[in-house]
Amino acid sequence: MQDIKRVIALGFFDGVHLGHGALMNKTKERAEELSALSSVLSFDTHPDNLVFGSEVPLINSASDREDIIRRYFGIDNVVFIHFDEHIMCMPWEEFICGLIEKLNVCHIVVGHDFCFGYKGLGTAEKLKDYCEKHGLGCDIIPAVMLDGRVISSTYIRELIRDGNMEEAMRFLGHPHCLSDMVRSGYHLGSKIGAPTINMSFPNGVLVPRHGVYAAKVFLEDGCSYTAVTNIGVRPTVSDGKTVTVESHLLDFSGNLYGRRARVEFYKFLRPEMKFASCEELSEQIHRDAQAAKKYFSKE
Repeated sequence: MQDIKRVIALGFFDGVHLGHGALMNKTKERAEELSALSSVLSFDTHPDNLVFGSEVPLINSASDREDIIRRYFGIDNVVFIHFDEHIMCMPWEEFICGLIEKLNVCHIVVGHDFCFGYKGLGTAEKLKDYCEKHGLGCDIIPAVMLDGRVISSTYIRELIRDGNMEEAMRFLGHPHCLSDMVRSGYHLGSKIGAPTINMSFPNGVLVPRHGVYAAKVFLEDGCSYTAVTNIGVRPTVSDGKTVTVESHLLDFSGNLYGRRARVEFYKFLRPEMKFASCEELSEQIHRDAQAAKKYFSKE
């Protein structure tokens, strides 16, 4: 692999939105021109967590970021570096020199606001000058706008936090998603005629507005199902403390425990609520299922 040249996009790429997509597309284009491997470099945790001591709620886990990058943009190689104090204090020239040598980089793609290295002293323009001096190519991608607004992970987090999945999808360029191993739950869904698969958001990943969503569930074998997905604390049947993600797959029967699944969120249908009985809950789930079917039939 060391002999293979790489064109690499640098950034954190939280959410992998349309602005990031511009970098990915340029990376693929340059890789084809240079007969190189298209690559993306990111960090496993958000640098701001360490730099500013403030937890940044992530749109996606690292594994979901990699999946989106590969699935939507066809990037060949995704590399994650652990962001620690050593990386934080490294001068930008040392960081980029080591990266070029280790990954055999021949061309770099960054966004206009890209900063890296100790105290963020490395900028896109400094990187471009460095590349020119060392015989490497470098593209700086300008801000990507939608409806007069710069597309940013910060704004998309707000949309997801509010449950506005349709607007988030416009700025992401794809549905917001969660991948996880299907876990064993309370089996209540099966008892009330609406069996569900149970998942959870990883630590550090943003939990959307609690409520019910029109969703799609994708399984490892490539099959997909329309679903209604509840994000919340299950107030009808639990103590109301643990957040779960429960999806009722329409027109599906079978056991998915221990298998990996991906939920894509399309539309907020209603807030989470407490019902007087399991019968009322069952009736509402079936109404939610009809609402989801209606939504996707229009789509």
